[in-house]
Amino acid sequence: MDLLWWAIIALVVAVVAGALGFTGVASGAATISKWLFAIFLIIAVVIFIMALLGGALIT
Repeated sequence: MDLLWWAIIALVVAVVAGALGFTGVASGAATISKWLFAIFLIIAVVIFIMALLGGALIT
């Protein structure tokens, strides 16, 4: 859940920086946000599949 939280924070930073005209900062924060969200989705899908298959990872 922390990974998603950091992705949302980076997204908010990107939106605020873009609104204030800091395009370089906005671009960097948006890229970080995209990568964190993609990693979060990959981990979530792996855990979901393991849960469906009866994996012992989730206790």
